[in-house]
Amino acid sequence: MAKTTLRDLYIEQVQDMHSACIQSQGMTRRLADAATAQDLTAALIDGVKGIERGRDTMDQMARAQGAEATGKHSKGMEGLVAEAQSHVFDTDFDDDDVRDAAIIAEYQRMAHYAISGYGTIRAFAERLGLKAERDASQDCLDKSYDGDKRFTEIAESHVNRDAA
Repeated sequence: MAKTTLRDLYIEQVQDMHSACIQSQGMTRRLADAATAQDLTAALIDGVKGIERGRDTMDQMARAQGAEATGKHSKGMEGLVAEAQSHVFDTDFDDDDVRDAAIIAEYQRMAHYAISGYGTIRAFAERLGLKAERDASQDCLDKSYDGDKRFTEIAESHVNRDAA
């Protein structure tokens, strides 16, 4: 599809984030199963729930524009999921704390992709006068920032120290 308007670009970004949510959701579940720190496991499970809400929001936003949310495959998230696979599951760890530190690093990379995507979608929705979509994407953005902060706190409070 040729992109001739900001609306076209907006729809593409929404579809990309929908795909990114689907891909990161599966990996986040696997990361939760691999984590050993209880607070990290809980944060990852909450992350799965947040990703599901983001996916559903992207689906609603695409439909509001008469589009399907499934129209694009996020190659960016595909790469980040492959990196998580390589750095967590295809790597041998002698220490659970080091694995937990790697899990946080990989999850935050995926979260930062979401932060970028939701921020872009929010800016496009604002410019297009889509107030409900702007607010919905801002909510996704805020929750992504909150989640990222939570993972940083877990890393800084004990995981990185225990891994050192």
